Amino acid sequence: MMFRSLNLIAIAFLIACSAANAQELNTDSLQKESKMAYKYRLSGKNLILPTAFVGYGAASLHFNMLKRVNTSTREEINEHNPMHIKLDNYTQYAPALLVYGLNACGLKGMHNFKERTIIYASSQLITAAIVVPLKRNIKEERPDAADNWSFPSGHTATAFSSAHFMFREYKNSNLLVGLAGYPFAIVTGAYRTLNDKHWVGDVVAGAGIGILSTELAYALYPKVNALFSRKDKGSTMITPYYAQNGIGVGLVKSF
Repeated sequence: MMFRSLNLIAIAFLIACSAANAQELNTDSLQKESKMAYKYRLSGKNLILPTAFVGYGAASLHFNMLKRVNTSTREEINEHNPMHIKLDNYTQYAPALLVYGLNACGLKGMHNFKERTIIYASSQLITAAIVVPLKRNIKEERPDAADNWSFPSGHTATAFSSAHFMFREYKNSNLLVGLAGYPFAIVTGAYRTLNDKHWVGDVVAGAGIGILSTELAYALYPKVNALFSRKDKGSTMITPYYAQNGIGVGLVKSF
């Protein structure tokens, strides 16, 4: 019930913001933004934050000072004995769902339905391609000792890739809306620690991987789009998925 109320409030807030700014959006500006998207290139400044996050997470596996931050944070959380609420299973996808919802309500992002679906699916595929091998090879034990798949946090990676996707789609047309996905991502990461599923370092690394995955998805978009632009009679369906041991994207193409 609390999660449903939170979603309704957030969606109402975003729609109100979009209504206040809708008059500033016109066809010419949206077309200009779309052309800019095709020319998107990775830049060093866009990699600073995700690299720092991933670096911190990696360092937390080896340096005692950062390991103590992990353990002291968990001890502080357990001392207050919080209720384990599974919000993180849902908030990780909220920003991406909002992108599609806001487009349906009339607030257009940088790309059309097909384009943004390709970009988002690519970001999730990249996220899975990074997260799952790291989990399998590093084998860090979770705080609750459930398994050895703690580093990095897949939920947090998905959440921040979704939030950064929302930012990229709306930053030029409505910055406030573009930033609105990050609170959901932060809540997701926080609840991974509150639910005793991840150490702080796992969450920070997951945030960096998520942002990096979306940056790569936008940079690779022209090449990926070419795979779906052939004039044939086939159809393509792309479906992101999350399972207990990983995240990924399902692809079905008929010819």
